[in-house]
Amino acid sequence: MEVPENGKSASLRHAFGNVFCFFILLLIGVLAFSIRLFSVIKYESVIHEFDPYFNYRVTQYLTKKGIYEFWNWFDDRTWYPLGRVIGGTVYPGLTLTAGSIWRLLNSLNIPLSVETVCVFTAPIFSAIAAWATYLLTKEVKGTGAGLTAAALLAMVPSYISRSVAGSYDNEAVAIFALIFTFYLYVKTLNTGSLFYATLNALSYFYMVCSWGGYTFIINLIPMHVLLCIVTGRYSPRLYIAYAPLVVLGTLLASLVPVVGFNAVMTSEHFASFLVFIIIHVVAFVYYIKGLLSPKMFKVAVALVVSVGMVVCCAVVAVLVALVASSPTKGWSGRSLSLLDPTYASKYIPIIASVSEHQPPTWPSYFMDINVLAFLVPAGIIACFLPLSDASSFVVLYIVTSVYFSGVMVRLMLVLAPAACIMSGIALSEAFDVLTRSVKFQLPGVSGNSQSGAGDTTSRTVDTQSDMVKTEKEPPTDRTEDTTKERTSKKKKKKEKEHVEKPSLKSQIQKRLLVLPLEASVIALLLLVLLGGVYVIHCVWAAAEAYSAPSIVLTSHSHDGLHVFDDFREAYAWLRHNTEVDDKVASWWDYGYQTTAMANRTVIVDNNTWNNTHIATVGTAMSSPEKAAWEIFNSLDVKYVLVVFGGLVGYPSDDINKFLWMVRIGGGVFPHIKEPDYLRDGQYRIDSQATPTMLNCLMYKLAYYRFVETDGKGFDRVRRTEIGKKHFKLTHFEEVFTTHHWMMRIYKLKPPKNRIRGKAKKSKSSSKGSTAASLKQSGRRKRNPWH
Repeated sequence: MEVPENGKSASLRHAFGNVFCFFILLLIGVLAFSIRLFSVIKYESVIHEFDPYFNYRVTQYLTKKGIYEFWNWFDDRTWYPLGRVIGGTVYPGLTLTAGSIWRLLNSLNIPLSVETVCVFTAPIFSAIAAWATYLLTKEVKGTGAGLTAAALLAMVPSYISRSVAGSYDNEAVAIFALIFTFYLYVKTLNTGSLFYATLNALSYFYMVCSWGGYTFIINLIPMHVLLCIVTGRYSPRLYIAYAPLVVLGTLLASLVPVVGFNAVMTSEHFASFLVFIIIHVVAFVYYIKGLLSPKMFKVAVALVVSVGMVVCCAVVAVLVALVASSPTKGWSGRSLSLLDPTYASKYIPIIASVSEHQPPTWPSYFMDINVLAFLVPAGIIACFLPLSDASSFVVLYIVTSVYFSGVMVRLMLVLAPAACIMSGIALSEAFDVLTRSVKFQLPGVSGNSQSGAGDTTSRTVDTQSDMVKTEKEPPTDRTEDTTKERTSKKKKKKEKEHVEKPSLKSQIQKRLLVLPLEASVIALLLLVLLGGVYVIHCVWAAAEAYSAPSIVLTSHSHDGLHVFDDFREAYAWLRHNTEVDDKVASWWDYGYQTTAMANRTVIVDNNTWNNTHIATVGTAMSSPEKAAWEIFNSLDVKYVLVVFGGLVGYPSDDINKFLWMVRIGGGVFPHIKEPDYLRDGQYRIDSQATPTMLNCLMYKLAYYRFVETDGKGFDRVRRTEIGKKHFKLTHFEEVFTTHHWMMRIYKLKPPKNRIRGKAKKSKSSSKGSTAASLKQSGRRKRNPWH
């Protein structure tokens, strides 16, 4: 009667555990969603940053025109006069996801605007990403580790920085796709199910649609497969997990217009194909090993290896030929900058000029992952106890993500899930050991556990004695065939192992892992305190560091809170005071916002696909006023927009970005030289600045009439007085400056007015010469009368 009761209680505990786990996951999802709403609560429901405005504009077009018009959309509002084919140059995953959510809500008679859906897409997918993290970590180390990792990911600041309400960028959905693809890969590794392998390919397809970081997946998984093969851990489950992903995933990826044939033609994907060949050779070797005798197997292996080497050499030769034909050896600029951190600064300044492409500092690790940085090593150690295919994959994931995050600060976002998984495993193992130590040493619990262990041991001995008696008794029927005897012996052996292992070995192992009671209690309190510090830091980061929208700035001083809404003020002026067909020139950072908020045509924007066009704008900003006017006039520019922070202390203005304009412009137009703008290697805007710097267009547009603000012309960002204070503009005229001087808009003076002026001068001079000639002729005519 004890067995059914124990089984019933175990099933009840299991059911209660599942329900409890479900509610914990629900609370984690609510936490992940709500902690990202500080930006809406403290400010307003608005799109953040620069790139999200382009995504918002594309989503608006998709919901109005439909999917077919979206694929064929040629946008003449950007990159004038070239334009841009949106459907073939954008990752459509985020747009299609938000558009589908909007249509679903409207079909349910929930009338939300497109902007509202875009604002809350990132918090919604943050909750889903936390659940995906639970699934992945559960496959590696169990339910406890999964719940801990999910809770950590819901609050990690690195992920919050890219998923607050209003952060409508590709990473909003891509991080979920990344984690879920890894989960399905590990699930397929553990089960060998072709169903999960197919789902894995579909999840990879969604990742390809969402973000260019999909190349991390298609290189990390082949690395893990190759690691398993080299370490002798090949199995049919590994083949099922990898082969369908390469075949189906590559075919699906090539359907995305922005990827196309790059899925099979670029170096980022060649590693997956090479490992695909290797795993087939290994699978064939294992297959023929089961068919042939050892002697024939050696001959067959020699034949297979020789043929495989020939095929591999041929494939490598083809790949080398394809790679050698490309000036970048088949790699994109961003990929080369990851492999060689100095590559972008040497050859592609447009990539190096982006702040999120810079290497992170040590404090940024503590800011973005906080105490997780100290828990990751413990999680790595726990993954080796014992080492499995799943745990080796997450170890490889954390190692590669640490490297890439050290090269580019943007990829801290890829490190965050790996750090949460490792920290969740470490905390789960630590709590398991510490709580077990407390449990075994408490007076009431230890006695029960000892008696339970004694009962289990006695039952084990009784079972063993019964088995021995059964074996000693002579068989009643001697005509039974040997197969039944072997089967019964195997069953008895399994029963012995089933009874002995959970009772004796587990009890011994648990006893060996017991720590002193006082140390266990103190360690538990310290871990709880560490978790509290992490929660406080995450809430602060979400509320203060990452919630403020970049388009609306705030500052605190002794007289209260100050709000700087200059960006929207300038874009509203452009929308209401300029013609629809007017072209606006600015540095590429502000192109997306100008197009989306001012609805005006821009010369360059944040897509940065045409380096020559951006270099042309950089050259104009670096040139004297007349030469700059000629460049802008050739591009049919009507207005020039400049961001200036010298009055209020806004550091991300165009003067601080100016050297990148010089470098990018000089990379295409050699007459622009960076040393001409530096004094003894230093960038200066004061009286020691070079004449080239003081006379360039950027300096004049930024500091025009600046001396009128305080009488000195003191720049609060550079903390110095400007060098050239009193000057006039001859080819540009100021038409609008925002309240805090952060946005300044200038209009090109029309060439006709200046030509008329020259014509008037020429006419007046001609009239003067005519009058003089008439006087002289009159004098000559009067002379004869004398």
